[in-house]
Formats: sequence, C-alpha cells, structure tokens
Amino acid sequence: MSQPRTTPSGNDLADVTRDEADAYRHGEDRPLEGYVLVMAVFAAFVAGAAGLAAATGRRLPNGIGPWDLLLITAGTHKLSRTLSKDAVTSPLRVPFARYSSTGGPAEVMEDVRTASGVRHAIGELITCPFCLDMWIATGFAFGYVFAPRVTRLVAATFTALAGADFLQLLYAKGQQAAE
Repeated sequence: MSQPRTTPSGNDLADVTRDEADAYRHGEDRPLEGYVLVMAVFAAFVAGAAGLAAATGRRLPNGIGPWDLLLITAGTHKLSRTLSKDAVTSPLRVPFARYSSTGGPAEVMEDVRTASGVRHAIGELITCPFCLDMWIATGFAFGYVFAPRVTRLVAATFTALAGADFLQLLYAKGQQAAE
C-alpha cells in the first residue's frame, strides 16, 4: 500500500530546491539565486513599462519596418559592446568585474567578481554583450512605444558607430595588406 502524497513544507521545499540547484551546478560556481533576481528585475521592467504604456494609452507600433529593424539590430549590437567591453566604460563594471587583459580593438577582457551570487550574476550580465542584447533590444522596443523619434536617433547613432568600427577594422586590414 502506498503512502499518501503530501505537499512539502516550506523547509522541505527549500531543501528540495537547494538540492536541485546543487545537482545542476555540478560543482561549478553558478549563481542561480542571482540569476533569479536578474530575471525578476527584467520581468518587473517589462511589466512596468507595459503597464505604463497601457495606463497612458500608448499603442504598439503597427509593425517594425526593415529600416527600423536594422537600426535596432545594429544599435543593440554596438551599445551592448560599448557597455560590456569598452575600456572607457570599465568604471561602470568595476563593482562587478576585475580587469583581466586587453581584448579586441579598444576593448578589455574582465573576470566576474564572485563575492556574492547577485554580484556574480550582475557581473556576468554586464560583461557579456550577448547577455546585454536582450535588455537593450527590449529598451529599444519600448522606446518605439514611448518615444519613437528619439529611439530612432539613438539607434541610428549606435548603428553609425557600429558601421564606423567595421570601416576602421577594414582600413587596418588594408594597411596590413599594403605593408
């Protein structure tokens, strides 16, 4: 005869959750609690912006045209690299990362600080251009709802910077080939 199934108590649930997290980590330093907080902040930002849009009667764009998609895409790429890799923006990352070495042109490589799970998770977010892309693209999307003209200008500026970066790299490659 099987035992009746019971709902775990708060302590049991915490123990099960901790055991599952430990099994997932497999001995590695994965700040899952910090990731949960970062995801909660992102969800709160999205919910707050959507609520504000609804409360103020803002409507979603009928669509995003190819030109706007190009601006958002290239602008997101450049802004995420600027925030996560540029040497000049490294003071913004100091509480969450430590300089490791130089990276690509005008970029640095950094190690994430692991003093706490939250600090570690934020460090991973702000030193990873791929991780920042979601936040920046979402910001641009809401920008199109609240201030499309300003958003286009900001996205176009970062798109121009991305294009200029590629031209600088192409120019350097041409110089190397000429030598």
